[in-house]
Amino acid sequence: MTFTSWQFGVFVAIVFGAYYLPAFRNFQVQLLVLASVFFYGYGQPELLPLLLVAVLGTHVFLALAFRNRAVWLPAGIAFNLALLAFFKYKFLFVDAAAGQLTGVTPVDVLLRLPLPIGISFFVFHNISLLVDLTRDGKDPPKLADIFLYIIFFPQLVSGPITRAAQFMPQIVPKRVGDVHFVEAAKWILAGYFFKLYVANNLNEMTSYMDFPLYETLRAQDRWLLVVLYSYQIYADFFGYSAIALGLGLLFGYRLPVNFDLPYISTSFSEFWTRWHISLSMWLRTYLYIPLGGNRHGRGRTYLNLMIVMTLGGLWHGASLSYALWGMLHGLLLVIERPFLAMLRKSGPVMVIARRSTVFFCVTMLWILFKLPDIDHALGFMKGMFVPPDLFNPTKLYYSLALLYVLPVLIQHLGFGSFVSERLRRWEPYLYGMLAALALLEAGPDTAFIYFQF
Repeated sequence: MTFTSWQFGVFVAIVFGAYYLPAFRNFQVQLLVLASVFFYGYGQPELLPLLLVAVLGTHVFLALAFRNRAVWLPAGIAFNLALLAFFKYKFLFVDAAAGQLTGVTPVDVLLRLPLPIGISFFVFHNISLLVDLTRDGKDPPKLADIFLYIIFFPQLVSGPITRAAQFMPQIVPKRVGDVHFVEAAKWILAGYFFKLYVANNLNEMTSYMDFPLYETLRAQDRWLLVVLYSYQIYADFFGYSAIALGLGLLFGYRLPVNFDLPYISTSFSEFWTRWHISLSMWLRTYLYIPLGGNRHGRGRTYLNLMIVMTLGGLWHGASLSYALWGMLHGLLLVIERPFLAMLRKSGPVMVIARRSTVFFCVTMLWILFKLPDIDHALGFMKGMFVPPDLFNPTKLYYSLALLYVLPVLIQHLGFGSFVSERLRRWEPYLYGMLAALALLEAGPDTAFIYFQF
């Protein structure tokens, strides 16, 4: 059940209507838990037992860690990482195309289970729960509260990744009078607009980046599509995160903002404070700082950056392209680090040059993200620099490309803040226009890109 389906609209309306009824006021958490289980099981009912194992297993390790944190906290983290590793990296060790994987029927059944939607996100929630709550030393929360934090349906399958210390204090009785309806509506409308109008329409063009379709493209069109994909993946993931944030507000929960105009970044370190902010903060809090952060000298800092970014790449999937994508981002962070203090004093021209450099490098690395098969990625890049000999190349409509990327450009140029500050009375008309375009000019329906993670 995707956010863009009519079934989801009906589902949210029913849950919202019941959630604030006086009869359910003492059972709001339980209602949201049941709704989240239904939401998750709607597409993959066979994997509900796995979700139950992950949550109940984490609950058991949490209770034990309150008694002996030194032993059971690492065990709980290992339990969750083992779940993630089994489902995301099992086919590095077994041949998926083989008739019999191991010859042991129960094991083969487990190995053939599909990748659970959102496993990367709820595993990270589990680890945050174990670390944050046992560090505070407070009493263990109720099982229903744990369920809600881990499987709250707006953030269940693609984030944002909310830390337990941020979410758990919000689990209190909610009243409809406290709902920020206007703010929620703005987030939801903006999210649907960026997904349906921008990302889905751009996807029609960027689908030609896939093998073997890219072999029909001219060199200049390959360059164009890389830039379009950079805007598409932003619009797609920003759209999902915005919808999730708005839905959270409807039910009285404030989720973290996940994107903050990343393509205006003047450094790669700034980019990672603006792109997928919840993942960046999670990796910093639970991996970079425990590794030592920048506390043990320059060499150790560089090594920690490379480790964190490489693992961040592998988090997306068991592919050399993902690992290389993360490793190269780590390398860029290492290269720029000695010069950051000096670059911060640069003038306007240098700021523009730095923004252009960051955008160019980030955009080029998206090729590895779009094409997880490293041979396909290299084949696509080769055609960007060596014009292929084509008899009948694919025709791309540049005017349409500009039309679909324009909202992202306008947003990054600061038009949103201009409207909110100086043209506030026109805001209802602006959001009405966004809703009309999302409804009338939506591109062909496609799954959110981050569903695959």
